[in-house]
Amino acid sequence: MKKNSLSIVLILAVFLMPAKIFATETDVKNATNGIPAPLKTSSQTSPAAELPKTNQDTSKKNDLVASEVKTVPVATVSNVEKDESTASKIKAETSPAKASNEILAKTTIEVPAKTEKLAEVPAKKEVSSTLNTTEMQRRWKALVSKEITPDSIVYTVQAGDTLYVLAKKNHTTVDFIKKINDLKSDNIYVKMKLKIHTAPFLIRIDKSKNTLVLYSNNEAVKKYSVATGKKNCTPTGEFKITDKLVHPTWFKTGAILPPGSPENALGTRWLGFDKPAYGIHGTIEPKSIGTQASEGCIRMLNEDVEELYSIVPVGTKVIIQD
Repeated sequence: MKKNSLSIVLILAVFLMPAKIFATETDVKNATNGIPAPLKTSSQTSPAAELPKTNQDTSKKNDLVASEVKTVPVATVSNVEKDESTASKIKAETSPAKASNEILAKTTIEVPAKTEKLAEVPAKKEVSSTLNTTEMQRRWKALVSKEITPDSIVYTVQAGDTLYVLAKKNHTTVDFIKKINDLKSDNIYVKMKLKIHTAPFLIRIDKSKNTLVLYSNNEAVKKYSVATGKKNCTPTGEFKITDKLVHPTWFKTGAILPPGSPENALGTRWLGFDKPAYGIHGTIEPKSIGTQASEGCIRMLNEDVEELYSIVPVGTKVIIQD
């Protein structure tokens, strides 16, 4: 009996010892891996459960940043458009370059007002034919003398030059070069100094006043009294002198009247326009000057038309106005 009991105890011991050893090895293995006991409890959250929370916080942070980035420029623009008192705030919130652009934009807005104000200043007008007589006399004296003016040059005669060549080159006349240089003949010599008038001339005729004004470079230099067409028949507009004649023949309808004829109404000079049959000429009726007496041409006293003839070249512009 004792022998049998001992056998039973031995058998139980054999079976129980491996189970205890297995349990001990498991505890040792877990301890070796460093997993703390609390991780095994159901009250703790696993790392996988923490991930959604982390993403949610990051998303909220990104939304906040995006909201700030979007809101600041909108508020700044609103302040610029509606409230000028926030200029200092804008300057603090924007970069120097942007602030400079804001100021530049504000300054540019004022330019049209200044431009309109400048436009009100009248432009320089052309010299009137009613210019002070004393002033015209001063200009005339300078024009016909050896005095060098802004309208003239000093020219040194070269080999091969003639008065005709110099007059053609400078848009003046041989007679005028001789007059202002006090030349008695057409002879000139090399290295001779000559005053040459270079500015363009203009003739303006006022039919309402029966006056002719000579301009040099848009400045009135002399005024003449003239006769214009009967019943205001002298044409108005802009013309050019195309031909010049000394002691012209008058080809009157049905007759040819030679120079010197008491019936030749053209007088001693003719300056024809680019409008056929019209021009400036002398007269055999000096008492008609200052009235409307001609057939449409411009009449001048013979001495006046001779002076004008010597000054203005072919191509000179003529303006006739009512």
